[in-house]
Amino acid sequence: MKKALIPLGLFLVLVVFLAIGLTRDPRVVPSPLIDKPAPAFSGPVLAQPDTQFSGQDMLGQVWLLNVWASWCVACRQEHPVLMDLAKTKVVPIIGLDYKDVPEDGLKWLARHGDPYQLAVIDRDGRIGIDFGVYGVPETFLIDKAGKIRFKQIGPVTEEALRTHILPLIKELQK
Repeated sequence: MKKALIPLGLFLVLVVFLAIGLTRDPRVVPSPLIDKPAPAFSGPVLAQPDTQFSGQDMLGQVWLLNVWASWCVACRQEHPVLMDLAKTKVVPIIGLDYKDVPEDGLKWLARHGDPYQLAVIDRDGRIGIDFGVYGVPETFLIDKAGKIRFKQIGPVTEEALRTHILPLIKELQK
């Protein structure tokens, strides 16, 4: 009799875990990097490949790192939001052109507008891997000390900007 209850108990445990999993938002993937120093990186600037940019160059500032690519369809969705944000000059936005052909990235920015203070080339995706990028677009909010404070997986929307990102930027800029 007791042996018959073991499979039933295991089944009930699995049902509980499944029920919990179904209540979660699939767009919210916890990042182990939140509240930890952003990975050190350096790469060539898209518009000036002879110039290197390092994340260390942004120490003392609150900033956004937006991972994008010219081949990314979802990046087109968020692009107008980033363009509007850039016009406000609330926060510097650094682009990371992820696994892209630099010429294609330049053409894409020329066609759709350039919200970035500058964009860094990540042709082989190593910088993105260090940041734990699942896919593009992804956006990281980094504080004055160089710690990641927020990660947006998928396009930055007006709602995400209004409810999460901008309030956190204001708090971190104090």
